[in-house]
Amino acid sequence: MNRKGFTLIELLIVVVIIGILAAIAIPKFANTKEKAYIASMKSDLRNLVTAEEAYFADNLLYTTSLATTQYNASAGVTVTIGAASGTGWNATSAHNGTLKTCAIYAGDASYVVSPATNEGEPTCTK
Repeated sequence: MNRKGFTLIELLIVVVIIGILAAIAIPKFANTKEKAYIASMKSDLRNLVTAEEAYFADNLLYTTSLATTQYNASAGVTVTIGAASGTGWNATSAHNGTLKTCAIYAGDASYVVSPATNEGEPTCTK
């Protein structure tokens, strides 16, 4: 008799292999999503630098109001300007998809906000 098809053992082996591959791929995918969220937060902070400098060029001081800079954050990202004056400013960003936060500052050292360490460079928590 000529039978065609797969045995139960062959099918079980395929299911086990697919399960192992899924167990490896799902955590990698979650890590990739978080990296995308962090990249979005950093990009928004870099864009805020441009908006703040444009506002400073017109008014000779920085602002704490996002509305006056005509700046809009990306979807899911919340940007907050912590302090601003004629000598500098700082800001933080958060995303609703991750617990990490990013920060940036410009101007004198009194505007340093954690985790930012270098002026004008967005830095995120580990």
